Amino acid sequence: MEIPLFPLRTVLFPDGPLPLRIFEQRYLDMISRCMKEDGPFGVVLIRDGSETGPADVCDVGTLARIVDWYQGSDGLLGVTAMGQQRFRISASHRQADGLLLGEIELLPAEADTELPEVFKPLAEILAGVLDDLGRLYESLPRRYDDAGWVSNRFAEILPIPPEQKQQLLESEMPLERLAELRKVLESVKSG
Repeated sequence: MEIPLFPLRTVLFPDGPLPLRIFEQRYLDMISRCMKEDGPFGVVLIRDGSETGPADVCDVGTLARIVDWYQGSDGLLGVTAMGQQRFRISASHRQADGLLLGEIELLPAEADTELPEVFKPLAEILAGVLDDLGRLYESLPRRYDDAGWVSNRFAEILPIPPEQKQQLLESEMPLERLAELRKVLESVKSG
């Protein structure tokens, strides 16, 4: 399966929202094509390089589907995409316009994992935080009893380096992700 790739300095998690402001022609064309064909694009973390030039990207990313768009007051296209399934890039090449295309293999979706009692306080904190994050999260279906969903939401909203978010995205163990995120939260509280 070949998809267009959108290299960013951010990590998209399954079921998470991603607001984008599109101004480069290659990405305007990509968004237009994805909307016409109702197709996904891939969001991948930049390992080296920049969002506006050539970039070396991580191998694991997340499919994104456009769920909303608007014309900004500055004339730029605003898009909200929603994370879907994780994937691994097996090969990539750049088009003449600079758009990166990737041959991908979809990674298995995580099975629902019941949130253990020990992590319930994290779900309570998350519930309070998501309610304060506004429009981007207001229509997001809530699954506070699922360890994977809770860990993914925390990983995307916590102010941790993108490289650490990437490690969490690549982890296939939601309980391990939660344990790691709890350490992050504890260090923030004590610091």
